[in-house]
Amino acid sequence: MKHMTGAELTIKLLERQNINIIAGIPGGSNLPLYDALSKSRSIRHILTRHEQGAGFIAQGITRTTGKPSVCFATSGPGATNVFTAIADAKLDSIPVICITGQVSSHLIGTDAFQEVDTYGMSMAITKHNFLVRSAHDLLDIIPKAFRIALSGRPGPVLIDIPRDVQTQVTEIDTFPEPGAAEPSPAPDRASLEKAARMINAAQRPILYIGGGIIHSNAADSVKLLAENARIPVAMSLNGLCAMPTDHALALGMLGMHGAPYTNLAFEECDLIIAAGTRFDDRATGKLAEFCPGAGIIHIDIDPSELNKLKQTHVAVRADAREFLKAIMPLIEKRDRKPWHSRIAQLKKQHPMVMQGKDDPVKPYGIIRMIGELAGDDAIITTDVGKHQMWVAQAYPFKRPRQFLTSGGLGTMGFGLPAAIGAALAYPSRKVVCFSGDGSILMNIQEFATAVEEETDIAVVLFNNNSLGLVRQQQDLFFGRRYFASEFKTVVDFPAIARGFGLRTFDLTGRNDPAATCAEALASRGPCLIHVPTGLNEDVYPMVPPGAANREMICSKASNY
Repeated sequence: MKHMTGAELTIKLLERQNINIIAGIPGGSNLPLYDALSKSRSIRHILTRHEQGAGFIAQGITRTTGKPSVCFATSGPGATNVFTAIADAKLDSIPVICITGQVSSHLIGTDAFQEVDTYGMSMAITKHNFLVRSAHDLLDIIPKAFRIALSGRPGPVLIDIPRDVQTQVTEIDTFPEPGAAEPSPAPDRASLEKAARMINAAQRPILYIGGGIIHSNAADSVKLLAENARIPVAMSLNGLCAMPTDHALALGMLGMHGAPYTNLAFEECDLIIAAGTRFDDRATGKLAEFCPGAGIIHIDIDPSELNKLKQTHVAVRADAREFLKAIMPLIEKRDRKPWHSRIAQLKKQHPMVMQGKDDPVKPYGIIRMIGELAGDDAIITTDVGKHQMWVAQAYPFKRPRQFLTSGGLGTMGFGLPAAIGAALAYPSRKVVCFSGDGSILMNIQEFATAVEEETDIAVVLFNNNSLGLVRQQQDLFFGRRYFASEFKTVVDFPAIARGFGLRTFDLTGRNDPAATCAEALASRGPCLIHVPTGLNEDVYPMVPPGAANREMICSKASNY
């Protein structure tokens, strides 16, 4: 029989879940947890400068490793600060466990200092949440939280622990088994056979894959199916890097900023095999006009996604990897030469034009150059904006879990703390964060965390002194009325970065940017590569909001 406080029990149970890094910030309502954490021999704490940073560091760890991670926040503003990172994890299906402190139980509902209804406020942005009533309940709640986060469609779980529960002493006979993912449902045999018949009969099929392929570790299975049946593969933003960019069957990203030939290939396909993706509007454009003549096979672990947005011909609730493995013996080998000849023709007639791709001072040129310098082992994160789309279009991704970006929520401020999390998970690998001046200011305080933890991160900052993608939409769709999208103050980012302790490399006026970038990436530790960027360096193609993908604008002067 052991006696432990709720705080001590929480840390013990997290150790049993093999958690070795926790990012967070202490406060009055979670100090007992921190006191217990200080005695742990296996968990390293990362003191962030903002709770949102803690949540995104946890995401960076999970997105790169595929394993659940944990972040801490105190009550009130600590909890509300971390909510953005939790909502982001919900939309991108990331299994993060967020543990918040709460005011003591007898104060809940009294408007006590730093009290908010964390449980109620977080219901819509978590897969599940708990308000702990007694220390003994933690024996059930913490393993259950991990099981829920990992089972089926992954997602974040929040555990709110009042301060008195953290200090309450409880008796423990035995510790529960660590929480783990429940087995996935086996693919329905009849659905498998029907899907196989449709694939075998298709003349112009496309595999359309999303982030679920990454979560289920199904990238190898996708590649095998594609190669055996000669099916081209298109990816959503979160599905990028599931297939090497240079693979002969890779069509790249579809949708709002996808390649013209990719979007046009969807117009002509006769079958879509959608796996681990949810027909997001940024990928499909106007949904009613997305491949209206194609058959649709949809595979998703989440039954609520099936037939939610697009009516399917075969809907299969299954883990993507298990489905692909089960269907492979039923798929006939085909060459589909006419379809591949047509795609080659589309690529020639409607190419992906990257202005300045060979110019090392232009955005596409910088990204391609960084891709060569950083190597295939590098981990790439982005914030949200033009730079995010430039990277999605141009970076030479080679393997799963190489690309970390905020897809569903589109959160500015994601890139830097996510990069810190990736660097903590893989300290021997170079991490490159592409950001913009608008995005970096959202969580710039985490430069201090990056320096303190000696993370090997290079932040490539495209600076056009504006909210670039907002300005581009104003240019295209709002009569060039540039309101609240251009900054009046010119920020000296290299000076700020030096103030945090980063090495800085400014490409302003540099004659040899390649040599400067090579120097920056060659040495270890956090650094900033400052890239002055023209205000009119835009991202194309672009599908107007509410339009069909075939209506993409490919430049300011032309459209299809």
